[in-house]
Order: sequence, then structure tokens, then C-alpha cells
Amino acid sequence: MKFTELTIHTTTEGSELIADIAWRYTNYGVAISDVKDVIALQENKVLYWDYMDENLLSARQDVLVKAFIPKDETPSTLIKIREDLDELSKNCSGILSLGSLETATREVEGDDWIGIWKAHFRPLHIGEKIVVCPEWIAYDKKPCEQVVKLDSNMAFGTGEHETTSMCLKLLQEYLTPSSTCIDVGCGSGILGISAVKLGAKYAYLTDVDFVAVESAKHNAQINGVENKVTVAHANLLDNADIKGDIILANITAEILCGLAPSIPKNLNAGGTLILSGIIESRLQTVIDAFSAQNLKLEKTVRDGEWFALSFRL
Repeated sequence: MKFTELTIHTTTEGSELIADIAWRYTNYGVAISDVKDVIALQENKVLYWDYMDENLLSARQDVLVKAFIPKDETPSTLIKIREDLDELSKNCSGILSLGSLETATREVEGDDWIGIWKAHFRPLHIGEKIVVCPEWIAYDKKPCEQVVKLDSNMAFGTGEHETTSMCLKLLQEYLTPSSTCIDVGCGSGILGISAVKLGAKYAYLTDVDFVAVESAKHNAQINGVENKVTVAHANLLDNADIKGDIILANITAEILCGLAPSIPKNLNAGGTLILSGIIESRLQTVIDAFSAQNLKLEKTVRDGEWFALSFRL
């Protein structure tokens, strides 16, 4: 089977958003290549190289998002992706740098691609209790661990990105067995599913993207938590009757600020709000927006370029 390898030039800040767009139109793999990840591994002493090109430390480098699209679907898919990129660029103008968004394509042989892509994924430990594991890998968990299985072929949100891992770590701090959790913009469903696996009595997940909704439902099933998880194809939190002890929202700062006035109606008294997907230049704006709703900032967490916040009502 032949594939088109689509490469999109962007920035570190924009890479996850671009990858999300790509995932809407392919089930065959999306990859992010960011030289900053290599530099961070070296500086943090996670990996060592005998030689590293010194230009890596100084030269401006685009981040590359690669998506693999079946050749016969390429013409129509490229049009849709370009439309979504243009819309994202318009919405992020003056707020978030997305880079050039230039694209390039080449034909690749895809017979072995899925196997190679799956071989890249390994169990990911996040915090003290959560292990995110691809569905196709057998993992022997320790007594204190909760394994969250994901079918990463279906949609975005594997826990590898800093914004997701910070949410999962904060969730482990605040969750109690009596908690009802709401995940706004759920993607793969990783946050809501993790909440139930950690002991929450119920999780309500919502997303405006149909692919994300179907992915979250599928992932809830393979984790055996579908009876405690509801996934709604809805516009954020339209339903005022849905109440949560913990609300999680890993979205862009612009959308978070727009969501701020509606949060109190869905958060139980004394409840916790966990936000992520925030870059430094937008951090104070987000804090101000939610503080104005009588939410008290409790914690600010940073991982790389990204910030996560926890508030108490």
C-alpha cells in the first residue's frame, strides 16, 4: 500500500495543534520532530551523545509534523487539512506563533509503516500511579499502578505531550473515590478514563470533534470503564445540569478564557479545576479570566514551554 507523507512546518508551541488537525484525517500515523526535544534530553542528562552538532543549539529550527495518508485519499484530504490550517492560523493570529505552515509531500511505501510506527510506542509512566500503554503491548503492572490502554491509531492524546502529563499528575493529587470528573475537549479520552481507573465514581467527557468522541468511546471500552464514562459530542459544557468535583480542560488559552464564565455552573462547591495547554505569554490572561469567576488559584506547574493550573471553587 502506498502513502503520501505530508510534512507541515510549524513551531514547538504549534506542533500539538497541528498534529491534532492531522489526526482528524488519518488513522495511519502522525509524528512530531522537534529538535528541542533532543536538546532537552541532553541538557537533562537523560541521554548522552559523544557528538552533537553545535548548530542544533543556536540555529532556528522548524518543527516538523508528519502525517501519513493513503495515496488514493490524498487529493481531498490535503484540501481539508489546508482549510483547517488556515482556520487555525486565523484564530491564533497575535496569540500563538504557528510558524510558516508550509507543506511538502512525497510518496512512501507503507506496507511496513504501521508496524514500525507501533514499535515506537512504549508504556509511559506518569506520576506515581498511571501507566499509559498502547493497546497492542502486554504490560505487567505493579500493585500500585493503574494501566490506561489507548488505541493510538484512532486519535490524539497519548500522554506524551507535556500538557497532558501535567493534567494527569495534578489529577492524581486531587482525585478522591467519591469524585465525579468532567473532561472538556477529551480527545482520546485519556484524562477521563484515567480518572475512573484511579477510582473516580464517574466521568463525563465532551468534545466537538466526532473522531475524538468515537476514539474516547473505543478507549473507554478497551479499558473496561464504559459503564462509568459518558462521552458526549457537544460544544464544551452546554449542559448546566452536569456537575463535577473535578473539571479538566487541556485546550488552548484562547478557548479556556472563553470557557471561564461557564465553569462555575458545572463545578461543585469546593471542587477543583485543572487547566493545561497554556504558554507563558498567555498565562496571566488565563489566571485573570478564572480568578474573575471567584476561583482561587492553588498551583502553577510548568513543563518545558507549557503551564498547567489548578483552581478551587
